[in-house]
Parts: sequence; structure tokens; C-alpha cells
Amino acid sequence: MSQGDLAGQVAFITGGGSGLGAAFARRLAADGATVVVNDISADAASAVAIEIGGDTAVFDVGDSAAFDAEIDKAVERHGRLDIMINNAGIAPPPDPERTQRAIENQVKRMEGRLDELVPPNSTVDLSDADWDRMIRIHLYGTFYGTRAALRHMTPARSGSIVNISSVLGLRPMAGALHYATAKAGIIALTKSVGQEVAPFGVRVNAVCPGWVDTPLLAPMDPMMMAGIVMQIPRGRMATAGELAELVRFLAGPDSSYCNGDVFAASGGFV
Repeated sequence: MSQGDLAGQVAFITGGGSGLGAAFARRLAADGATVVVNDISADAASAVAIEIGGDTAVFDVGDSAAFDAEIDKAVERHGRLDIMINNAGIAPPPDPERTQRAIENQVKRMEGRLDELVPPNSTVDLSDADWDRMIRIHLYGTFYGTRAALRHMTPARSGSIVNISSVLGLRPMAGALHYATAKAGIIALTKSVGQEVAPFGVRVNAVCPGWVDTPLLAPMDPMMMAGIVMQIPRGRMATAGELAELVRFLAGPDSSYCNGDVFAASGGFV
């Protein structure tokens, strides 16, 4: 990749006020792109935009009408849309009691005491509201962003859309079925839309990060975190900067033959 080869291009990044989204914004801006930073927090979006000399779009990605309006405003203001990064997301809230039960069950499994396992009831206890919110932010948000971007990219016969899924969309784990379902849906969406728009010069690809050291994981139980790291062949979590390099590749011209493709960055976890 050549430094500065995104000069003159306009990128729109959802969830860009912190974590992975902020890392993506900084990386694309470093190569010359004008970045529109979306976040539900005006302060977070503004802080990153000021740092990189970009613009802001404050709205909830689960709001279809707001998404359409803000993409249209960005194109009107900057004259074009070249890169769309659908990154916004949430993590399941911590549940100390269920975490402790999972740890105790794992010990029992290791000791062969299967008849003493206590049902985690992750599925039984999942509320309609929590299911809907997870699916809406991740899957609906990605659909809304993809659709809004294509309304400008397809007529221009140019553009790159990068959807942020997860290794849990490729390798679901018990206890976060709504998150894994949403992320798996993003993979299917990416493949389907990627095939549709490939003949029109628009590329749609997905990145499936593994466990990344960002504030999103801060509430996780330390023992549970240690157990996860033990399963990663690389022996550590990723940094946001490492994921930003992959997103940068897919956003730019170097990935010209990638369309409807899914890229895991898991440290060997998948």
C-alpha cells in the first residue's frame, strides 16, 4: 500500500468514536481520506474527527431514516462516498453470576462430573428486548449502512464497503447467541450483496476480528478473559491497530479482486 493513496476519497465509519472504529478512522485519514466519524456519542465522534481533521455524523445506526439522511448529507457536503465501514456494535452486558456458573461448570466437565452441571439458561433467559437490540444494532445497522452507501456507489460504479463481523459469526460460542447470530448474518449479507454489486465496480467484504483489546471488553471477568486468551494460538489478543491494517487493505485499491470475501483476523482462534 502506498502512503497517501486514499487522497481525495471520502470514508464513512460507524461507531468511530472509540475502539476499533476510531483506529479505522485514524488509519484511513493517515493515508489521505476525508473521514466522516459516526457515533451515538457526539463528544466521542467530535474528539476523533478533530484529531484527524474529519467530519461527524451523530445518530443511532438502528435508525434507518437517520442513516439515509446522514449518508446523503455527507455526500452533499463532500461530493462523493468512496468507503463505507459498518463497524458500530455493542457487546452483551456482563453477568457475574452466569460467568461464575460457567467457570464452575467447566471445572466439573474437566473432572467428569457431568451430572452436576447447572444449566446456564443463556437462551431461556434472553429477553425479546435484548435480542432485538443486538440484532438491530449489528445486523440492521450493517444493512442500513450498506443500502445507504450503495445508493451513491452503484451509480458511480465505484466504492468499497467493509462490514465488521466477528469470529463468533464463524465459530459461535455458547452464551452469546444473539451476538453470534447477528455477526453470522453480517457474513451472509456481505456475500450476497458482494455478488450483486461486483459487476458495477463496488466491492463488499467482511472482516471477522477475534478478541481485540478495546474498551468493549473492559467489563469481562478477568478469569474468563484469561481462559479465552489461552485458546488463542497467538497467545494474546489483537490490537486495534492490527485490525485497522486489514480494514485499510480492503478499503483501498490494493484489494481490487476481493468481493463478497470474508477475512478472519483471529490469531488462530478460528
